[in-house]
Amino acid sequence: MSRIKTAVQTRAAIVPVLGVAIVVWTFWLIGMFSEDRWGLFADNWFMSVTMAFGSFIAGATSEGGGAVAFPVMTLLFDIPPPTARDFSLMIQSIGMTAAAATILFTKTKVEKNALVWASVGGTIGVIFGLEFVAGRFSPAFAKMFFISIWLAFAFALFMINRYRDREVLRRIEPFTHKHAMLLVAAGVIGGTITSITGSGLDIATFALLVLRFRINESIATPTSVVLMGINAFVGFVWKAGVGGGMAEAAWGYWWVCVPIVVVGAPIGAWFIKSRSRHFVSRLLYASIAIQFVAAILIIPMSLQLVLFTTAVFSTGLLFFRRMADGGVKRLQWLEIKEERKAVHAARKSNDDD
Repeated sequence: MSRIKTAVQTRAAIVPVLGVAIVVWTFWLIGMFSEDRWGLFADNWFMSVTMAFGSFIAGATSEGGGAVAFPVMTLLFDIPPPTARDFSLMIQSIGMTAAAATILFTKTKVEKNALVWASVGGTIGVIFGLEFVAGRFSPAFAKMFFISIWLAFAFALFMINRYRDREVLRRIEPFTHKHAMLLVAAGVIGGTITSITGSGLDIATFALLVLRFRINESIATPTSVVLMGINAFVGFVWKAGVGGGMAEAAWGYWWVCVPIVVVGAPIGAWFIKSRSRHFVSRLLYASIAIQFVAAILIIPMSLQLVLFTTAVFSTGLLFFRRMADGGVKRLQWLEIKEERKAVHAARKSNDDD
């Protein structure tokens, strides 16, 4: 019986993946043949390989495809951060949107309030960042800013996950105006980071959901995937339309990765659906640790850059730690509320008797 159920679930996941892929492949082939772009593979094949792995990680974790593309492009291939950022926005608009479609079609649990309010903040943040913030970071500082923020989050998540049986929730309840404002604020911060590195709303929202609201990682992950798809699309449209256009080199990378990410990201989203929250966390730890070690080995570290990295990491760790402390207080508040509700129900029952 369980095998039949698994087969049905697998078929339900494959249908939307193939449906989205066929639509995207059709338009991609038209674009490739119309301008004879096949030669792009000879020069940019390394990005196809990168995103075969990156798109899977994007769908399976709270790290967007840009979280893999940006460090690989800037650290290993010495591609300028603005180009890597533009490519990340462009490719996530395809890959993570496809993953989001898979998540919605397969009715994977997401936090709906977070989708609405973090998207509002993310839209504000990515547009503001593209216009006023992104150009102020030099290449090396942009790289280490990205790596340091992720490392700080990994430490905070590891600290609270030392308690393997810690209480986790499936939704933000009760949901108040205060919670909406927190999600908008996280969206603005995350969207601004996205404007610098091509990925950021995913980590900011995932951190808020897991650390502050104590939402199960298995629910926070698909929520962040959908959010990053929306935010990347907004950033792509804004930068291409009114923000000066995308870097020319980014288009070449984009064309050779589109047919890969439209399958890789949805497969990642389907793969992670049945995994435990501890598995999700370990996957994040591993990918973040690899990125940080690579950055330290590859980027020439001046004293100024070391101090900057330390400051960003320390600030991020303090920020995420405060989120986690807020999560503890929230659980205590919910526990007291439930106790009061039980006492009230018992009194009412006695009065009725």
